[in-house]
Amino acid sequence: MVKVLDEHERTMAFAEVALGQIRSLRQTAIPRNYEIWYVYATGYNAPLNKIINETLARNGKLTEADLDQIYDTYLSHIKTTDRIDKVGARVIGEIDDVMRLLGEALGMSAVYDASLSGASQKLEHAGTREQIKGIVETLARSTREMRDTNKALEDRLTLSKGEISNLQHSLEAIRAESLTDPLTGLGNRKYFDRMIEVAVQAAVAAGEPLSLLLFDIDHFKSFNDSYGHLTGDQVLRLVGLSLKQTIKGQDITARYGGEEFAVVLPDTAMRQALTVADHIRRAVMAKELKKKSTGEILGRVTISVGVSMLKPGDDTDSLIERADACLYAAKRNGRNRVVCEVDPEYVAESRSQVA
Repeated sequence: MVKVLDEHERTMAFAEVALGQIRSLRQTAIPRNYEIWYVYATGYNAPLNKIINETLARNGKLTEADLDQIYDTYLSHIKTTDRIDKVGARVIGEIDDVMRLLGEALGMSAVYDASLSGASQKLEHAGTREQIKGIVETLARSTREMRDTNKALEDRLTLSKGEISNLQHSLEAIRAESLTDPLTGLGNRKYFDRMIEVAVQAAVAAGEPLSLLLFDIDHFKSFNDSYGHLTGDQVLRLVGLSLKQTIKGQDITARYGGEEFAVVLPDTAMRQALTVADHIRRAVMAKELKKKSTGEILGRVTISVGVSMLKPGDDTDSLIERADACLYAAKRNGRNRVVCEVDPEYVAESRSQVA
């Protein structure tokens, strides 16, 4: 009962923040706006918070167009392909508008050119001051019209450049979102599958070592069962943060699935990979898990890690299978440890599977 009340209080606090933002910015309290500000209040979607903060700092408000774009880019539940098609259609619309304006400008330029040619011929035959004055006034009027047309074109091109730039950012955000785990901010499984293929091919081509770490949060189910899914999410974010703080440069980090994570270490041999793995394990264990609502200390999180290294003739599947077997051996032998494919725990595990 206490757990249920605690989650109720937290979600109600998020709701109050969301409604407070809607009220202070004088926005309509429609479901879209509520969802944007509720997610903002939870802090689960870092890119959404970042774009909102930047827009407010720059403009002091969020327009309906801003809210539409934020929702479509960071929260919309429609398929990624549909969202890309939607942005693409807007880009095409912008290009069509600019092409139409260019066509009008070219037509105006042709009229102006004809006006100049006609004025030149008329000047040759002009015999009086009034005739010359009339020709000059006609030229001045045509020049003003041409100047106005060019200015309108310049203004529209500037506006279009800004709009297309915004749409480009939206496409980049959609692409990044499709490869990012929203809870931890790490790459997702799709990102991992894509990047490990690239990394393995590059290692084989260059003749360089490559290692893979697969790790799993120990007793994760008990966190969820004992304290609720919000605390489980907090555990996942804690591990994700430890990875971000520990892994830098060309190394690839991802949430592999559920409570499992993966790290690909290009140009890294087994010995160095074991050092990295143990550094991650210690970094996670060093953080105390605290319940945000009460400040209650829930203990420390530990992880089990399996490490494999690319061998001649390997493909990504065999590399992953060995790392997974090492991870399983680590969990079977007490958890909170690192096991690689040359360790006796893995060798024993392999033999038992063969038998």
